[in-house]
Amino acid sequence: MKFGFDIDDTLINLREHAFHLYNKKLNQNVPIEVFQSLNRVEIHEPFGLSDEEGKHMWNRSLEEIYYTSCPPFPDALETLQQLDKQGHEIFYITSRPAEHGERTKEWMKQTGFPVVDERFFYGMKDHEKVEIIKQLNLDYYFDDKPDVLNTLLNESVKVIIKDQSYNRHIDLPRIVHWKEFENIIK
Repeated sequence: MKFGFDIDDTLINLREHAFHLYNKKLNQNVPIEVFQSLNRVEIHEPFGLSDEEGKHMWNRSLEEIYYTSCPPFPDALETLQQLDKQGHEIFYITSRPAEHGERTKEWMKQTGFPVVDERFFYGMKDHEKVEIIKQLNLDYYFDDKPDVLNTLLNESVKVIIKDQSYNRHIDLPRIVHWKEFENIIK
């Protein structure tokens, strides 16, 4: 089978990692419960930042956010390693900016994710991401963004949403913990 995966907030816990970095950088102690109840992707509001300030903070912090100790979600790495051992094709389709694509690919390899260079796509807007997913003729695609998944509902790919506080209003097959993977694809 052919499996496609978004990376950030699907396989790795990027936003929570960034949230902890923001607390440190801004010398604040915003509780994790505040993060866990956010109803939008952006994480800056609990720190008292405007949308413009939040965008600036995010862009200024990308090096630390992307390439430090951002952890995979529990069992995500093991799930993909098992798929690889079983001979399934694994594709990564991320909207990370093009200038971060090759380093992200290397970071994923170093972290232990099974990466085949020709199956790693990056540097696109969401609508371009959808086109790549369609062209790859995937059996399953996993993402956290409702906007991406909703545009694939009439395609042959089975879409699964990775549970996040900002997507709980969406009624799609949902993975909360990667241990649930086998039950979800059955």
